[in-house]
Amino acid sequence: MTTVPDNKVVYFGVININENNKTIGAVDIWRNVVNKKMFCEEKRLGILEIVDYIGMPSIEEGQEWAVAINRNRVGKERWKLIRIIKDGKLSFIDTDDETTVSVDVSDYKIVDDNWWSFLVSKNINRSIEITDEVHPK
Repeated sequence: MTTVPDNKVVYFGVININENNKTIGAVDIWRNVVNKKMFCEEKRLGILEIVDYIGMPSIEEGQEWAVAINRNRVGKERWKLIRIIKDGKLSFIDTDDETTVSVDVSDYKIVDDNWWSFLVSKNINRSIEITDEVHPK
């Protein structure tokens, strides 16, 4: 019988983030082959800074990986990878990496006039067009 290490993480897929049929970024997704937990990292076109954490970014129990999209912006500063809760009030750092955003969440979806979201787990290996025509208020 072959055993697999508990921390065996492999590349699992990607979500391309498109605006007006042009890719403006991506979310890379890895998964633990044993416990199936996902780890994600955002990749914005034109952003070359190294992230401030070491190792695979993880989420807490009861959270899901999601992409939050600002309805009022365009381009690479419009979206953000977040750790979303099932229900309640959620705060996260805006795409400017300085401002805190506070939104309502219902069933792992942002309910807000300025933001909307989608779950990473439901969109692996897809291209998502982030226009308001696709996801109206």
